[in-house]
Amino acid sequence: MGLSDRNIQKGRMVRIKVGGKRKLWGKSTVGDKVFYTVNAIFLGLLALIVLYPLYFIIIASISDPDAVLKGKVVLAPAGLTFAGFEKIMERTDVWKGYLNTIFYTLATVVLSLAVTIPAGWALSRKTLPAKKLLMAYFIIPMFFGGGLIPFYNVMSNLNLVNTIWAIILPSILSVWNLFMTKTFFESSIPDGLIEAAKIDGAGHFRTFILIVLPLAKAIMAVMALYYAVGQWNGYFNAMIFLQDEEKYPLQLILKEILVASESTVGGSGETILEQYRLANQLKYASVIVSSLPVLMLFPFVQKYFAQGVMIGSLKE
Repeated sequence: MGLSDRNIQKGRMVRIKVGGKRKLWGKSTVGDKVFYTVNAIFLGLLALIVLYPLYFIIIASISDPDAVLKGKVVLAPAGLTFAGFEKIMERTDVWKGYLNTIFYTLATVVLSLAVTIPAGWALSRKTLPAKKLLMAYFIIPMFFGGGLIPFYNVMSNLNLVNTIWAIILPSILSVWNLFMTKTFFESSIPDGLIEAAKIDGAGHFRTFILIVLPLAKAIMAVMALYYAVGQWNGYFNAMIFLQDEEKYPLQLILKEILVASESTVGGSGETILEQYRLANQLKYASVIVSSLPVLMLFPFVQKYFAQGVMIGSLKE
C-alpha cells in the first residue's frame, strides 16, 4: 500500500497528478455525503421493516390479549402476562412434539449431509461418467412434480404411511442444495490438490474423507442449517402421512392447539370471546416456542453461513 493509499484511508486529502494538473483525491463531496445519508436511512428503514414484526410478536406474546386486540401494544408490552406460554408448556403433547421434532431434525440433517455432500462432490468432478445424464435427472424434478396423490401412493406402496420415515426420507435431499454444494466444490477445491493426493497414492474415498471433507466445513454448516430449518418448520408431510398423535411434530401439535382454541361450536357469547382471546395469545406464544431453537442455533453457524453461501453461489 502506497503513501497515498494510507492517507486516503485516514481521511486525508492527497494531491495527485492527472493530465499534468494536480487534483484533490480523498475528499468527500456533497454528492457523496447525500448518498451515504440516503443509503443509511434506507437501510435503517429496511432493518426496521424486517425486525419490527419479530419484535411485535415477542411483546404481543407477553401482553394482555385485550390490549393487543385494541391496538395498545405497539412499542412495549401492555399488561404483562405469560398465560399463553403457561397454557402451551403445561401440555404434555407439546413436550412430546418437541422431542419428535428434535429427532426428525437431527435424523434429517445427518442423512441429508451423508447424501448431499458426497453427491455434490461427485457431480463436481469432470471425470464422472454420464455426468450430463445425471444432471438432467436431478434438474427435471425441480420443475416437474407428480403431485400429491402420486406422492401419497408411492409412500403407501412403500409402507411408509404413519411411520417416522414418511417425515424423514422425503426431506433428505434438496436438488437446489445439491447444486449449491456442487458449485462450492468446483470453486473451492483446486484440481491440483486432488492430483497431488493421487500421486501420493490416495484413492477416491481416502481423498474425499481426508482432504475434501476438512475443507468443506463451511458448506456442510450451511447445508445443515438449511435442512434443519426446513425440517423444523415442516408440518405438511406429517399432516398427510401421520395418524398416530404420538408421532406428531411440534408444528402440527401447535396447529391442533390453535384450531381447538378457535373452535366456537356450542359456546355462549362470553365463552366465544374468551376462546378468541386465548387463541390470539396462543398464536403469538406458539411462534416464539417453535422458532426459539432455530434462532438460538443460527449464531453458532453464522461464521460459516456467509462463506458457504457466497462461495457456493459463485463460480469463476
